[in-house]
Amino acid sequence: MSHAYVVNTHEAIVDANKDFVSAFGKGDAAGVAALYTENGQILPANVGVITGREGIQGFWQAVMNMGIKSARLETVEVEDFGETALEIGKYTLCGAKDQVLDSGKYLVIWKKDSDHWHLHRDIWTTSMPASK
Repeated sequence: MSHAYVVNTHEAIVDANKDFVSAFGKGDAAGVAALYTENGQILPANVGVITGREGIQGFWQAVMNMGIKSARLETVEVEDFGETALEIGKYTLCGAKDQVLDSGKYLVIWKKDSDHWHLHRDIWTTSMPASK
């Protein structure tokens, strides 16, 4: 999807999230990783910071291999700072039969290059109760 003609940052980020969801649903970890900046970072729970598209691709591939088949993202708030934006949202991760495996909230710092927004820093946390 081309974001070149989207002027509104909120709308552009919602569109970029649709690309993320689409690539994830196809099991395309490389496509997901391509949506991050070259030196993007993800900050998942229980592991260290993962930097760069190759590492990000490996992480998302491992998530997909665990049986997570689809992701839903809901943008709650976007603050635009010019070439940088901050997004707060909610996520849901589902298995093969659309059963909810995880849900929670996230914060993404986006960077704009040319006419495209890319995830730059991505952190999320579950809202599911801790297992006993």
